[in-house]
Amino acid sequence: QVQLVESGGGLVQAGGSLRLSCVASGNIFSINDMAWYRRAPGKQRDLVARITSAGITNYSDSVKGRFTISRDNAKNTVYLQMNSLKPEDTAVYYCNADLALYSSGLLFDNYWGRGTQVTVSS
Repeated sequence: QVQLVESGGGLVQAGGSLRLSCVASGNIFSINDMAWYRRAPGKQRDLVARITSAGITNYSDSVKGRFTISRDNAKNTVYLQMNSLKPEDTAVYYCNADLALYSSGLLFDNYWGRGTQVTVSS
């Protein structure tokens, strides 16, 4: 009933940039917070950045000043602009959203995308 589809991952050299996108589609009534998480090899999935429906953002300390999260509410899309990439940013990046569907009685639930691989070479 709902899909979160990430795109924009790939291979980049250290110091380079990538822009991730995530589109939420389906029978969506409303979206609250949207976020990006990442899971590096052998590690747990961690929050990278979060943005509220009003545009308030917060970032993990490891990406502050380098990554920027934004969203287009009309397109149900969240973005992650990643600059000055480092090898330690290599991970699978996942989109996450709190959203309500018309078919769920307008109750909010949490949804995940399948992830997109970002690899930063040194």
